[in-house]
Parts: sequence; structure tokens; C-alpha cells
Amino acid sequence: MKLIRSFAYAWQGIVFCYKTQLNFRIHLLVLLIVAIAAFVFKISSTEWLFIIASSALVVALELINTAIEYLCDIITKDHHPSIKIIKDLSAAAVLIAAAGSAVTGIIIFLPKIILLFKL
Repeated sequence: MKLIRSFAYAWQGIVFCYKTQLNFRIHLLVLLIVAIAAFVFKISSTEWLFIIASSALVVALELINTAIEYLCDIITKDHHPSIKIIKDLSAAAVLIAAAGSAVTGIIIFLPKIILLFKL
């Protein structure tokens, strides 16, 4: 029962992030587009692993970033230089993961797209 509750709490966190964070919804939309492209281009199991890993990292970091931002807002609503640095760092982590995920997608899909247009 405790395990089921912990999954329910995690799901509530995902739903909250989806409802309140535009960037989270954008990440999920991009993930959906990438998944469709992966099926269309019939990517390999290894390529799927890279797509899944990089996508999971981005989504997980976006959840953590949201948690950090909410925690910082509880600490103080006033502008504080240290709070700004904390928020900037957590946002930067998401940005780096998203950039890495984009590069992964380019490495996997660009050759397939080029090949498609050469036909």
C-alpha cells in the first residue's frame, strides 16, 4: 500500500508540473514528436536507448528544476542574489540536458532525413 501511495505522489508531481510549467509541456511535446519520428524512421534499439535516456534526463531535470524554484520561493519572495544563482543553476542544468538531447536527436535523425531526401 505504501508503494502504491508513493507512485501516486510521484504522479501528482508530474501532473502538477504539467499543469503549471510551460517548459515541461514543451519538453513532452518534443518528446512525442521525437517518438513518432523514431517509429517512422524505424530507429535501432541502441538509438532508442539514447533517445529514452536523454529524454528521461531532460524531463527529470525539469521536474527537479521546478521543485528547486518552488523551494526557493518558499524561502523568500524577495530578490536575493543567492536564490537567483540557485534558480539559474537549476535552469542551466535543464538547458544543458536539453542541448545534449537535441544533439543526440540530430546525430540519430539527420542522416535518416538526408537519406530520405536523396531518394
